[in-house]
Amino acid sequence: MTEFTPPVAATRPHSFSAHGITVEDPWAWLRDPGYPTVTDADVIGYLDAENAYLDAVMKPHQPLVETLYQEMKARLKEDESTVPQKDGNWLYWTGFETGGQYRKWWRRPVAGGPDELLLDEPTLAEGKEYFRLGAFSVSNNGRYLAYAIDDDGSERFTVRVKDLQTGEQLPEVIEGMLSDIVWTSGDDAFLYGLANDQWRTDNARLHRLGTPVSEDIELYREADEGYRVSVSETSSRKWIVIGTGDHNTSELRLVPAADPTAEAILIAPRKEGREYDVDEHDGTLFIHTNDVDPQFRLCTTSIDAAGDWHELIGPNPHFYMTGVECFQKFFVVEGREDGLDRIAIHRYDDPAVPQRIVFPEDSYAAGLGDNPEYDMDVLRLGYESMVTPGTVYDYDVVSGALTTLKVQEIPSGYDGSKYRTERLKIAARDGTPIPVSIVYPADFPKDGSRPLYMYAYGAYGHAIPPGFSTGRLSLLERGFAFAIAHIRGGDDLGQQWYHDGKLTKRTNTFNDFVDVAKGLIDGGWTSAGRIAIEGGSAGGELMGAVVNSDPHLWGAVIAAVPFVDVLNTMMDAELPLTPGEWPEWGNPIEDKAAFELIRSYSPYDNVRAQDYPPIFISGGLNDPRVTYWEPAKWAARLRATKTDSNVLLLKTNMGAGHGGKSGRFDSLRETAEERAFVLWQLGVAE
Repeated sequence: MTEFTPPVAATRPHSFSAHGITVEDPWAWLRDPGYPTVTDADVIGYLDAENAYLDAVMKPHQPLVETLYQEMKARLKEDESTVPQKDGNWLYWTGFETGGQYRKWWRRPVAGGPDELLLDEPTLAEGKEYFRLGAFSVSNNGRYLAYAIDDDGSERFTVRVKDLQTGEQLPEVIEGMLSDIVWTSGDDAFLYGLANDQWRTDNARLHRLGTPVSEDIELYREADEGYRVSVSETSSRKWIVIGTGDHNTSELRLVPAADPTAEAILIAPRKEGREYDVDEHDGTLFIHTNDVDPQFRLCTTSIDAAGDWHELIGPNPHFYMTGVECFQKFFVVEGREDGLDRIAIHRYDDPAVPQRIVFPEDSYAAGLGDNPEYDMDVLRLGYESMVTPGTVYDYDVVSGALTTLKVQEIPSGYDGSKYRTERLKIAARDGTPIPVSIVYPADFPKDGSRPLYMYAYGAYGHAIPPGFSTGRLSLLERGFAFAIAHIRGGDDLGQQWYHDGKLTKRTNTFNDFVDVAKGLIDGGWTSAGRIAIEGGSAGGELMGAVVNSDPHLWGAVIAAVPFVDVLNTMMDAELPLTPGEWPEWGNPIEDKAAFELIRSYSPYDNVRAQDYPPIFISGGLNDPRVTYWEPAKWAARLRATKTDSNVLLLKTNMGAGHGGKSGRFDSLRETAEERAFVLWQLGVAE
């Protein structure tokens, strides 16, 4: 309860009809008709009022916010830097300066010589409310740097080119880029993609240094509005890959890096539901695909017969193959075996006998790190677990030796023996075992008395690894357990796990989360009303669904940039992401069954007169992924409908996008504010 009076968003009659059903939407006016420019005085006034209300409600808790912020900040090494990695004649790394919000990018000659500052993010970000570096690509000969920046959170990047030999900025400026940058082998040109008016990358373009951007050559244009175009390169850098596809289907073309305007080689035409990616070794294509099984397999073929695939490593029901990378002397297969990361090295002359890299813990996250060179005998790896800080290894492929290069330093101190981690399995209501990664204090009593913080995402086949978090320690030190629910909708247990949480099976995701919470209660980990939950974006949709279905379970809810106005968004083909999202959620415009299903779970449409837990909602005015009016409308409907007096807060970042504040310390303060809200609502000693 709070003594402050929350804002009340006016209602204005608005409705739409589809499939014989009329849907009332009295807060539709919160979408500024001029979007992406937001100038409507009523809209801005409401968002400002909500921000002012949040500030007033949280003001008494600012000492706790500050305490948490200082704790979290003290665990960060302020002058943190990455381990230098060789690429050609140079060693490259990045580093922060003490007090710096943003990185600096450095290199020095392998043969010896002074450090060279390539890019100074703090200087570029100076005076800006938001700053994000996108693509960063040094030419093969090391002379030119092409980079892209976004200074308002809209994710429309501006490309500039720097001559690293002279330190001069070249005159070309490319506005509205939304892709990676790939240099040609001649180092006089690069490929990129522009965002169109609907924020969709439907093209691949070639820019030659010294020529007007208006003369850039369009190498490919995609006609399907649901597909996105990407550019990348093979490990050997002999070929540039122009890809197109959506969440379900892919189609790739190769052009020679030495002659990108040459006729492209189509690997295989698009076939709905078939995904594949490609690498190349000495004229042989290595194709990683789900064409016969959702666990994926590896095929090979000659580049001269790109569509004639031959199986090299078949699908395995226990191993989900997530990627393949070719090197000069071997190739590496990454994947997850029963949900845990695996890395295996295969020789070209005997690919059936893998050399597996073994890690010391039962639950962890591991993968290839930065390995830019094609001819390597030592691989850079990354490793962490819920109790082990991020660790950088070098793995000697010949000897099998694993050398620790760096362990994440925690200046304020960290004793891993104070914590325990487990991987549980909790049955969902349909009997499916759901994996749960959990970390907790060593003296944690499983008597239901302790609070628990629970996180999940559950969409787009995006797995949540059981990694390390310094910010999480502030909860553990206050007696919390922290659980990651590996629910269906992610691909934690393979692509079928993803398929079982999308489209007509979407509600499995919500049910899994609720059932995991109930299982944790039954196991004595916590009790109803003592669970704080968090999810962002599609995970915010999850938050909205479970507070509608089981509000009594949750003691506090953090819903970050939540995708909660699902029906309206999927009904609007003019929104940037919508056509590409139909394979994930369904197309309610054309499909009545999809309309009815989405309407049945869309959080905004299912708010009802009942008690809701305390909720902290955030959004970004410039967010192109989850538009600002989704969290705003949801907050407005909750305020008007719920029957409790629990705190409901809406925070809209007026100068940021999907990721919130961009500086590392600004972002940390936002996390501290959310965690303070949780501690306050759960009554944990401050």
